[in-house]
Amino acid sequence: MLRNKETLITTFALFSLFFGAGNLILPPLLGFNSGNMWWLVTLGFATSAVLVPVLGILAHAKLQGTIFDFGKKVSPRFGLVYALSVYAISISLPSPRTASVTHEIAVAPFFNISSLTTSILYFSLVFIFVMNRSKLLDILGKILTPAIIIILLSIIGLTIFDLDFSFRGGTLENPFSTGILEGYQTFDAIGAVVVGGVIIVSINLKTKAPYEAKKGLIRKSGWLAGLALFLIYAGLILTGALNQANFDSEISRTELLTGISKVTLGNTANIFLSILVSLACFTTAVGIVTGTADFIKSHYSHYRNAYLYTAIVGCVLGILMGQFNVAYIITVALPALMFIYPITIVLILLNVVPERLATPKVFKVVVLTTILFSIPDFLGSLEFLPLNKEIFGWIPLSRYQLGWILPSVIAFAIANANKDSKTAKKLP
Repeated sequence: MLRNKETLITTFALFSLFFGAGNLILPPLLGFNSGNMWWLVTLGFATSAVLVPVLGILAHAKLQGTIFDFGKKVSPRFGLVYALSVYAISISLPSPRTASVTHEIAVAPFFNISSLTTSILYFSLVFIFVMNRSKLLDILGKILTPAIIIILLSIIGLTIFDLDFSFRGGTLENPFSTGILEGYQTFDAIGAVVVGGVIIVSINLKTKAPYEAKKGLIRKSGWLAGLALFLIYAGLILTGALNQANFDSEISRTELLTGISKVTLGNTANIFLSILVSLACFTTAVGIVTGTADFIKSHYSHYRNAYLYTAIVGCVLGILMGQFNVAYIITVALPALMFIYPITIVLILLNVVPERLATPKVFKVVVLTTILFSIPDFLGSLEFLPLNKEIFGWIPLSRYQLGWILPSVIAFAIANANKDSKTAKKLP
């Protein structure tokens, strides 16, 4: 049996792998812009940035394989293309973004060095950790995550106790859907299928426990990590909402986070915030590069140095993209997210529901429908179609850039109803 100590370490490791650049800089500005509707934007944000990722970890607990297993029921070829696409996006956008955030918040205020220099030093350290992946779970679970949580709780706690609960009106037209879409930018759903694989490999390196024991450990750790994420997100969004009167309405994400830290922690804010940002971003970058290298190693095991070469490529890409500013990387990431995120959410949900409701045929129908109805949002994010709203306005929820949801639900229901009717006809 796996003990509670292993559950706690795995929970902390999961939290630190999830909690990175986007998780830190996105919620405060959401709260700042939502004002008295902060609770509604929190529910939307938690849907895509907490609930779906936790379900992704539960799917990993069930599958105990790699990201390839998430899509293989559609077809092995699709599973491979999906996996490679996710890893390509992960090491090209969210991983480099961690270096960019670290430079803007934790390095630039103290040192007169270029963002390129920061990226080189940053991903050199990432490479060292990735190459020592057998110790990864203990390092993340025992050392780094407790430090992250303590600093976060200090900022949130001091804000809640020091400021009176008076809110101004928000500027968001649709707080709930805005929260959902902003949750995309955390990459947490994609992170779930990536870092979940890291956790599986790490557990397998540490223990030979049976399938059910590992399944229980991963499920429990997933829910606990999700609860911690929700509390931190809600706290950061509330913190942003309570600080509306203290900052200019045009403030940027990183400037707001820095400003809130100064309000709550005083003159020591920069030091604490620098430590927090560095730890939170670093653990996520390590998880992404490790997950990518793990997958390539497992799927292309005939290449002896597959893990090493993948780690090098991941870190080089991190250096090249990490030198750009955060706002630019977020803008570049949007089209990729509008396409890959709905597919990821659907694959997670299909892998969580009972097998009888998610046959290979159901997988094919639902995933194909999701892809088709994600195209308008993808094109719209590219501003490829100026008349996007007029052309695709008939699709339910399309005005919220969530036009894929209802068609996917309908496809799931029809595919299962058709399957059940065929089964009934075969019965005597």
